[in-house]
Amino acid sequence: MRQIWALLTIIFVNLSAPTHAETVLLMMEEEGCLWCARWNEEIAPIYPKTAEGQIAPLQRHDIHDPLPNVALARSVVFTPTFILLVNGIEKDRIEGYPGEDFFWGLVSEMLKRSSIEPDTSGS
Repeated sequence: MRQIWALLTIIFVNLSAPTHAETVLLMMEEEGCLWCARWNEEIAPIYPKTAEGQIAPLQRHDIHDPLPNVALARSVVFTPTFILLVNGIEKDRIEGYPGEDFFWGLVSEMLKRSSIEPDTSGS
């Protein structure tokens, strides 16, 4: 009987605990992609240090490899393609790399549309 109560307690605690969605930015890339290389030069070093990078850490994936366990809205054709995943489900994407100035605005809009807004207050 104690084992049943212990199991029920564990289940109750896990069900009542707040859950946090796993949010990632999946970068689909391939060898020889010039726009991927440009993104790597301009954005890659600073992305993890930004609010966006903290909310949606970058995961890289080669377009020619089998997909990880994710649900995409449609196939990936272009590299780079940046896919916002929440719990493995595509919420939004950016196809191509429009340059540093536009990239940050597009990522910010993706997060807003998905009701995920970075804290940019600096606190």
